[in-house]
Order: sequence, then C-alpha cells, then structure tokens
Amino acid sequence: MTPRNAKRAVDGVLLLDKPIDLSSNRALQAVRRLYGAAKAGHTGTLDPRATGLLVVVLGEATKFAGALLGADKAYDATVQLGVTTSTGDGEGEVLSVRDPDVSPAALGRAVASFVGEIDQVPPLYSALKKDGKPYYAYARAGQQVARSARKVVVHALTVRSFDGRSIALEAHVGTGTYLRALAEDIGARLGCGGHLAALRRTQVGPFRLADAFRLADLEAMGPEALTESLRPVDELLQGLPRINLDATASLRFTHGQAVELPPRGNSGEIRGDARVYGADGTFFGRGRAVDGWLHPDRLVAAITSRQEPDASCGTP
Repeated sequence: MTPRNAKRAVDGVLLLDKPIDLSSNRALQAVRRLYGAAKAGHTGTLDPRATGLLVVVLGEATKFAGALLGADKAYDATVQLGVTTSTGDGEGEVLSVRDPDVSPAALGRAVASFVGEIDQVPPLYSALKKDGKPYYAYARAGQQVARSARKVVVHALTVRSFDGRSIALEAHVGTGTYLRALAEDIGARLGCGGHLAALRRTQVGPFRLADAFRLADLEAMGPEALTESLRPVDELLQGLPRINLDATASLRFTHGQAVELPPRGNSGEIRGDARVYGADGTFFGRGRAVDGWLHPDRLVAAITSRQEPDASCGTP
C-alpha cells in the first residue's frame, strides 16, 4: 500500500480517536485520503463536539460495518446541572438557569433510576427521521415535531465525581441510547435541569479507545506504519463462531455454493451466522449455517486471518 496517492484497494479496520469539532464524516474522509482508500465508512456517528472512538472501515471491511451498528457502547460524559439548552448540549441556546441543590445521595438515587430498560424520548437535534426528514432539519427550521419515546437499555451508570454542579459519569449503554437525552432526564429528575457538557466514547462492541490512533499521529506516519495500524477485516466478526473449510469445501464455498457441515461433537452444531476461513487461515467472509449446511452470505477477496484455527468442516 502506498498511502496519499490515487485511490486503491485498502482493506482493514482503523480505530480512530476523533478530535473535538470535527464531524465523523470529515474524520472519515481524512482517513480515506491518508490511506488512498477507494472505499471507506464507519460504524456509528459521533457528534462534532464529542471525542473518542470512531471505528473506520476500509475496503472489504465496509461489507461488515453493520455488524457493529447494534453494538453496545461506553462513554465518559460530563453533565452540567442547573442549565438547560435548546439542543441538550453546550452548543444550544440557554433556556433556563437554576441553582442546583443536589446531595450526593439524591444524585445516586436519580442516576440509579435510569439503569436498565428505560423509555427515552430522542433529542430534537438528532438524525432520527420523521416522514423521511431528520429531526434536526425540523429543529433548524424552527418547527416542532412529535417524538415518541423508545425503549433503550442502560447497562450501567457510574458517578466518577460530583462537585454540586458537574457530574462526571461513566455510561455503558445499548444501541440507540442518546447521552444528551440521558443528561437532560437526569437533570429533570433532580428538579434543576441539566445538559450534556462533554462526551467521549471509550468503547464500541469489542473495540476500545485505548487502542485507537489520533489523526495527528496517523498524519505523521510513513506508509509501513499506516499499514500496520490497520486491524484485519475479520475482527469485525469476532463475536461469531469460526468455521474452517478444507480445500474442497473452500473451492465450492468461494464459488457461491453451500457446503455440508459435519457434526461438531460436544460443541454442538453451529446455527446462524459464522466467520468462514480456509485451511490456511484465509478469511472468506460470513456464512450462514442452516439445517447442517453452510451458505455463503458476504464474501470478500482473500484476506489472511491473524487468528489460529479452532474448528474444521468440509468434505474430507
């Protein structure tokens, strides 16, 4: 790979530590230019004022970006009590200011009440759509739009610090949970209002911010270091069971044909989606196991996996 030249086939996953005041799309395009990638995408938007983990997918990895769209996420969030805004964060117009009188005990009870499955009304400034138009477009036009509450899951909320006005929270949430709405709801529950003052994403599914690269560091890298910064495509599917095919089954599978799955002993028969590899560790893509047969689902160009085989199937 020769980065920064004409667009080419570049395959892999990049963990990016997105800086503040940069949209996810602008960050994506910057990465795409650095690698000279013909195809690029990401697995979930971060607001421009938010920082942290953005999982960028290049080339063949774009075929599996959807695998992380429903993944759990973790954040470090700062909630400012006593001030409400039109957007639910620090960018909006200030709507009200109150002097919060909140004890640590009251805060603990309020925060605990939002753990589990909750009903959440999404923010007006969000990308959710009504009649094909995103909510934020209505908001920018000064129009009100009815928003229905949705079921979301908050796995854990931990108060890291509290000074009477500012709450430092660690949040582990399911897909579709808005931290801006959560900040507003916590403030409302405490009777003083509040907004999301800062947000940093620390985890997306199995990927962690600690392993991410800053854009400035990537820009200073040479071609070899840039290549080494990419993770293999199959890491996007690491939560799926792995199946290894022998040479005969590999040939059939990579030509779009289903192959028979032999019994797997005590581990039981695989059902549903699986990662599929050749006997030499070459990653073929995603297959679907149904009634003892493995059907090709999404195939990629030959990419060598860095993982060791742990199962085998195919025609002996």
